[in-house]
Amino acid sequence: MKICHVNLASGYHGGENQTLALIRQHKAMGYQLTVVANPKSPFAQAIRQLGGCKLVLAKHYLRAHSKSITANCDVIHVHEGRAIYWALIQHKLYGVPYIVTRRIDNTLKKKWLANQAYSHASALIGLSGEIVARIKDAYPQLTIHKIPSSPVAYPVDEAQVAAIREQFSDKFLIIHAANMLEHKGFDVTIKAARELATRLPHVHFALLGDGKERPSLEQQASDLTNVSFMGKQSNMGCWFKAADLMVHPSYSEGLGSVILEGLHAGLTVVASRTGGIPDIVEDGVSGMLVPPGDGVALANAIAEMVENTQRREQLVAGAQHKLKDFYIEHTAMLYQEIYQQVSAHHGE
Repeated sequence: MKICHVNLASGYHGGENQTLALIRQHKAMGYQLTVVANPKSPFAQAIRQLGGCKLVLAKHYLRAHSKSITANCDVIHVHEGRAIYWALIQHKLYGVPYIVTRRIDNTLKKKWLANQAYSHASALIGLSGEIVARIKDAYPQLTIHKIPSSPVAYPVDEAQVAAIREQFSDKFLIIHAANMLEHKGFDVTIKAARELATRLPHVHFALLGDGKERPSLEQQASDLTNVSFMGKQSNMGCWFKAADLMVHPSYSEGLGSVILEGLHAGLTVVASRTGGIPDIVEDGVSGMLVPPGDGVALANAIAEMVENTQRREQLVAGAQHKLKDFYIEHTAMLYQEIYQQVSAHHGE
């Protein structure tokens, strides 16, 4: 098949990582690929390094429109919010159908341009049941599918793993990895750390990430000795291997790709029961869920995991079974079915 993937984000986060994973799988499947990307994003450089794709650079969704870009393409696949407008314009100009993968679980705002872009899509995909529900609320007449993200495996440098373990020697190491935004629940992790400071003094929290909330969070944890702010990390495979547990107590979450990555790496995860997280973490089966915003509940769940190694091992085994429906080989085939349906309908 011939697919044009579009992601115009200027940064590089979980969504871009997921887009890259799907493109890599499509390349292995023998697809002919065009990728439209923002020249400011590391995603564009990752596509260059991957090779085998026609790369088109666009700083804005109004840029880089021509018939040659999507000539003979079966479908345009949109992976990021602003990119939907690029696909709409290309569709209006040259008639190429497009589909949209939506990654966030907030309510869709039906502004005129966004309404046009969603209404003209041939199919909409949500990463989780929660996202699908939000799309259906806004566009009940459209074709909507659920296809989750896939876990990405990161390289592991044993020397770096040893260095992390040495830094936190004799500690039960818990990581919370995300951009430090308000909805990611780092304040809940700090509340749990405060609850456990005297109860389980050997438990230590490493907060991996950066963002606008970091100064406030550092102030909240200023008197705690069991919390370390480690900044954004590029060696997540090493942190996954060095850690004993991962927490992700978000207030809202489309799906939680870092949770998939942690589970895939063999970590037990305690997360909040919100958004798409329950699609991944089945409470008591593939991880543990706590109410969003409840630092005491998070602390109690952590304590249970710290004190019960066998229970952690059971949850790790349950997670590996759960992940079979998330692997890229499976999700890429689900996308292929949609591509074929859209292309066949367009050709009628």
